[in-house]
Amino acid sequence: MPTTALQPVSLDAGQAEVTAALGASLRRFGFAMVCDHGIDPVLIARGWELTAQFFALPTEEKQRYFLPGQGGARGYTPFGTEIAKGAERHDLKEFWHVGRDLPPGHRLEAGMPPNVWPDQIAGFEETFTRLYAAFDRAGSVILSCIALDLGLDAHWFDSAIADGNSVLRLLHYPPIADAPAGAIRAGAHGDINLITLLLGAEEAGLELLDKNGEWLTVDPPKGALVVNIGDMLERLTNHVMPSTVHRVRNPDPARAAFSRYSMPFFLHPRSDFSIATLPQCITPERADRYPDAITADAFLQERLREIGLKK
Repeated sequence: MPTTALQPVSLDAGQAEVTAALGASLRRFGFAMVCDHGIDPVLIARGWELTAQFFALPTEEKQRYFLPGQGGARGYTPFGTEIAKGAERHDLKEFWHVGRDLPPGHRLEAGMPPNVWPDQIAGFEETFTRLYAAFDRAGSVILSCIALDLGLDAHWFDSAIADGNSVLRLLHYPPIADAPAGAIRAGAHGDINLITLLLGAEEAGLELLDKNGEWLTVDPPKGALVVNIGDMLERLTNHVMPSTVHRVRNPDPARAAFSRYSMPFFLHPRSDFSIATLPQCITPERADRYPDAITADAFLQERLREIGLKK
């Protein structure tokens, strides 16, 4: 499988350089890679360690943290629950969600429930609370560069993502023995949110669907973040920034006995943010595809039903 031409962009470079490089990659592929993102590698390593510890728990222990009716918003989602939009087979994965904790009485708390934490694993809450905050900061920097590339003020997204419904997902793809025919670790899909920040997994498998119809391998160097556009930003920009379909293919036979872990951060706007097409993304050659605005929460709920996390 050919590898993408993505080159890591250092967030320590000058703003103009970062903006140009990120913008070019995201407009072309819907994906980019960034390094020097400021997330502590020691904290990341601890996150990987605790992720593996949690998913090694017995199924009945993990099931204690499954919260029916929340669409997987917090806690544990069992293996085989999520399905890619339009797919026939459920994904071969299980996951845990960490979200933003809001103060009691916050106007958005109805759609953003409090976190739950496993009591068997020391340091889990502290580690992932810190990681969530670190991803949040890195995502804000990247969105500032995207805003500049779109001709907006660098702080345009600040109010949109304040109290945003972002989610840190800890993903486990178990070893593959007898997978149902046609089932893969993660079926071809686009993400729902504004942007996704993904820490590279030790095991291969991430692929994006190029504009020419070819699947390209995404293989970030150690410590780099993969950044991809989600459907909300695609809609907001009238497809100037494309939400590229991607998947996690099944491993080669030599690696089928190994688990795969990954850690995406889905950066969302606040629930009541209105996704209305940016005027500068509408031209005579690029008519407005979305003349009717939609709130971020309405968009999210619609998609959660499509992927099987809500009825």
